Amino acid sequence: MRVSNVTVRRRLIFIFVAGLIFLFIILGRLAYVQFVKGDWLTGLALDSWSRNVPFEPKRGEILDRNGVPIAMNVSAPTVFVVPKQVKDHASTARKLAAALNLSEMKVYKTITQKESIVNIKGAKKISNEKANEIRGFDLPGVFIGEDSKRHYPNGSYLSHVLGFVGIDNQGLTGLELQYDKYLKGEKGHVSFYTDVRGNRMPSLSDEYEAPKDGMDLKLTIDSKVQSIIERELDIAVATYNPDGVVAIAMDPNTGEILGMSSRPDYNPEEFRDVPQEIYNRNKPVWSTYEPGSTFKIITLAAALEENKVDLQKDTIHDPGSIEVAGRKLRCWKKGGHGSETYLEVVQNSCNPGFVVLGQRLGKEKLFSYIKDFGFGTKTGIDLQGESTGILFNLDNVGPLELATTAFGQGVSVTPIQQVAAVAAAVNGGYLYTPYVAKEWLNPLTGETVMKSAPEMKRRVISEETSKEVRAALESVVAKGTGKGAFVDGYRVGGKTGTAQKAVNGKYLENNHIVSFIGFAPADNPQIVVYIAVDNPKGTVQFGGVVAAPIVGNIIEDSLTAMEVPRRKEQIEKELTWLDQPLIEIPDLKGKSRQDIHKAFYELKIITVGEGDTVIDQAPEPGIKMAVGSTIQLYMGDKSPTED
Repeated sequence: MRVSNVTVRRRLIFIFVAGLIFLFIILGRLAYVQFVKGDWLTGLALDSWSRNVPFEPKRGEILDRNGVPIAMNVSAPTVFVVPKQVKDHASTARKLAAALNLSEMKVYKTITQKESIVNIKGAKKISNEKANEIRGFDLPGVFIGEDSKRHYPNGSYLSHVLGFVGIDNQGLTGLELQYDKYLKGEKGHVSFYTDVRGNRMPSLSDEYEAPKDGMDLKLTIDSKVQSIIERELDIAVATYNPDGVVAIAMDPNTGEILGMSSRPDYNPEEFRDVPQEIYNRNKPVWSTYEPGSTFKIITLAAALEENKVDLQKDTIHDPGSIEVAGRKLRCWKKGGHGSETYLEVVQNSCNPGFVVLGQRLGKEKLFSYIKDFGFGTKTGIDLQGESTGILFNLDNVGPLELATTAFGQGVSVTPIQQVAAVAAAVNGGYLYTPYVAKEWLNPLTGETVMKSAPEMKRRVISEETSKEVRAALESVVAKGTGKGAFVDGYRVGGKTGTAQKAVNGKYLENNHIVSFIGFAPADNPQIVVYIAVDNPKGTVQFGGVVAAPIVGNIIEDSLTAMEVPRRKEQIEKELTWLDQPLIEIPDLKGKSRQDIHKAFYELKIITVGEGDTVIDQAPEPGIKMAVGSTIQLYMGDKSPTED
């Protein structure tokens, strides 16, 4: 049957239009792939061809408040291998194994894997000497990536606060973990391109993306104060062989931690060599125990704020115990202190006197102050593992619980809670959040990126009450149980503590945590220092005997390092038969040798120089020292201009 010309034309037009539409679809798809999806598809192709040799960023350094590095990085390159580019696997394995002191068989198995790029176990973070040796082999398929490892230049110094990092420079404990996201930075890499057989593609050049280094962290820690604390803890361990020691130093006016340490400690670079419970427990913020008499500061502050006591006028008779709810609560001094003012109650750390203060306050008021001073909740310090402590439920507090709480028994607190609370008691009444991270710095410019500010939670007591507390605690050090912490010229105040340790609901015999918390200068506190020694051996276990002298040493040397001037006005120390008498160093400048020989000084004098006149001396005049102490006189010729 013959088809008409019209029908043929229609069919041709249809085919033409259909073909034209198909062509537009193909062109549109090509345009879409080229212009819309082109970059993405090119990226996929490059990704499939590319091999990355990673370049680790430099982890941010950790500095003390004065910019002294206490956690830094040292170069530690890493070996990478692209198996398909290795020309002679046996020879390569032999040379790498010899350089890295590894098993040749294990290296061979690693570099013959069907992977695009591999790491050799034991070839990560190697020395620069070994890296240069491997570079010298010029082995095809073997690459050296820039890397670093963490270095703590002072060893175990500040170890529990700093923490440590893992093999990949990731923070695992301490500040290294707490602020890992700011310290770690972002990785970079060198990319090269290979074909399906792993051969490099010369038509495509290598690409380098620089790593972004982590930010530097400046702490509130003062290295001078920290070093003094570390020294004193080492001496305490050597002297008393305790089960543990805890130390904290804080600026009471800001909450900045100036120093923090504990024993046993460890070297962060060798953390695998110590049990996990040592490096995982930062005792100043983690450990909880009965505070003992250091807690009496809180009862004292509450009683003064509520006008429940006049320290000078109110008196009490202490026979050695007080009966509460059918139980006899004893004073630490057998036979008691007899009749005493309440200032003497504080000086003598008299338990019955503080029981009476607790009774005058009542449980609601006393526990209200205890909570306002921060006990029973975390302080919020920026360190991991902080505990809350344990307080009595107010509904379960009867007369006996009220009495024991008033002198620091039956409650459980942390060292950092005590430091923050006592700081509030002596700084005018302001409770601050303790903290250690002070500033974040740009690692290239050193400019401050972020800065922490002191955080005042609340005011607990008035300035007038705080002034009374300071005066009372200064008298504890000059005339009471805290004489061991006395420092001439620095007006130290503080309180002793001797707490029993309970196991399975029973108190241990001859096993105490002895402590002392002190501050100075008493009229304008610049530092609060807390020391707790767990079960010291070979000594009477009293805070005034063991812990107070340690705090005195730390305060004296720290304030000297902080350039806080000494004062002449302070309460005179009440000497005991154990104390050496102190004499004031005379001003000998301008004196002649003959003058010195004629005079009688209860001091050992050493002269330096050939002249006849004293031109300088050490120590300076006015400082009090023990009889028989040595002073050094620098001799010279008298200036012609002098009279």
